[in-house]
Amino acid sequence: MDSKTLEPCLLHSSERWQRKDMSDLNCGPLQHKPRGVFTLLWPIRGKITRKTCPFPPAVMTHDTIVILDFGSQYSHVITRRIREMGVYSHLLPCTASATELHSLHPKGVILSGGPNSVYDEGTPHAPHELWTWGVPVLGICYGLQEMVHALGGKVSSSERHEYGHAELSPLCSDVLFAGIADSMKVWMSHGDAVTQLPKGFSAIGHTENSEYAAICDGTRNLYGLQFHPEVNHTPKGRVLLANFVKNICGCKSDWTMESFREEEVLKIREQVGSDGHVIGAVSGGVDSTVAAVLMNMAIGERFHAILIDNGLLRMDEASQVMRRLRDDVGINLTLVDASERFLVALKGVTDPEAKRRIIGKLFIEVFEEEAQKIGKVDYLLQGTLYPDVIESISFKGPSSTIKTHHNVGALTGLAGMTLKLIEPFRELFKDEVRELGQKMNIDERSIRRHPFPGPGLAIRILGEVTREQTNILKHADKIYIDELRNASLYDKIDQAFAVLLPTRAVGVMGDQRTYEQVIVIRAVETQDYMTADWYSIPDSILRRISSRIMNEVRGVNRVVMDISSKPPATIEWE
Repeated sequence: MDSKTLEPCLLHSSERWQRKDMSDLNCGPLQHKPRGVFTLLWPIRGKITRKTCPFPPAVMTHDTIVILDFGSQYSHVITRRIREMGVYSHLLPCTASATELHSLHPKGVILSGGPNSVYDEGTPHAPHELWTWGVPVLGICYGLQEMVHALGGKVSSSERHEYGHAELSPLCSDVLFAGIADSMKVWMSHGDAVTQLPKGFSAIGHTENSEYAAICDGTRNLYGLQFHPEVNHTPKGRVLLANFVKNICGCKSDWTMESFREEEVLKIREQVGSDGHVIGAVSGGVDSTVAAVLMNMAIGERFHAILIDNGLLRMDEASQVMRRLRDDVGINLTLVDASERFLVALKGVTDPEAKRRIIGKLFIEVFEEEAQKIGKVDYLLQGTLYPDVIESISFKGPSSTIKTHHNVGALTGLAGMTLKLIEPFRELFKDEVRELGQKMNIDERSIRRHPFPGPGLAIRILGEVTREQTNILKHADKIYIDELRNASLYDKIDQAFAVLLPTRAVGVMGDQRTYEQVIVIRAVETQDYMTADWYSIPDSILRRISSRIMNEVRGVNRVVMDISSKPPATIEWE
């Protein structure tokens, strides 16, 4: 057997790569010219053999499914469902060009739902080249209608809209319905309907109100579903998606956090080179912790981590982070106490967006001062996640901006420094980052830590931020979190925190009337932080939390609980 057809074994991150000059090497189909020849370990006839390769494993590709986002609130859910199968999925805006789409070499494309009507002027459409490209395509809701409209069928406003549960009856034993019984419950959400199929298509499933609830052109591997298979309200939707991804597109389940870790370490080494230096801010949160450990694994002491104590961290946060990352893990980490500067800058400020801007600007100034002390730095590490990006800008489809996000491009403009950005987690979800942390043997308490916003307690203190207010909230928040841990609830909740309201309430303590502040406690459960539901804490635990806060935190005489879901609320209050 030709050794070139074999897969190389995965190397541990500590493996040293040997490279030779390759200035005259023809790189063939590679999109960029590598800077060296790498020596890999190859399994040949049961023995490990050394073999040179013109690229590191980091550039080896996974089978990919591309989702074109037409503005559906469920587009990110489709992405998650496919990742759960062990298949890499990549979300692109519906405005992506054919070139951009083709550059990802997808084995299949999924068109998401969306709020528009395909026949309206100015409605977004998929690249017309998609329909002659030859890759399987699955249209969901609006995506089905887009497929029909683009290929010569007809879509019009329906007299009978469908919202909620419906019963789907398959009309044939198509591969898309493999493993599905005679009927299945599905979730509908549409006002338009297909009235005429394009040439070559046939109906393969219907509901009481939708004649064309599922359609296909088997010759061209084009499929459409009027319902949403990605949501939990369609119980067997995952089976349908798996049939499309694995049976129709032929994707392998090779997307794992183990492979991501190995590939990302090698990618960082290739990008940074043998003498490049990287700087990055850490907060002790899951994202920055895992990113820092990954970077330390890749380049060691050439990664310079900076922890800025802005006075808005949780109680004892700075000392705990230093112990975990510097002392226990060995990361090159510097602590900067800038708490007084931040609190002075926030004096009198109550608007949440103004708080974010002030904190962001001052953070950059402090970070810049520390960066100058290091000397020559080439790259900036940021732990940006996919939800960070989609909530901040119209990154992947026509989604509206909700709030300014501190994680997106915040440090790219350091004065006097030309830094290239490294964002290893830009396309990962929070749960994937946690799984990655587990694969890197980061202690469980660090990777199970609940998310904490970049602006810190400033956006959990509604109104003016003062040292007195931060001390009140730090104390209340610590009691709340400690009690959740004592009750073994902390790891069952995805995010919990306390909020200090800018209002006072009448109370009675002893024989005296009080007029003190109000603490809100919030707890949510979520899979991806794009949607969330409030977590029901047992009454006995709530009583203890409330009692301890009111008895131990001076200045508080009332505790309330936030029982709002996202949407319509957001997880944070500001």
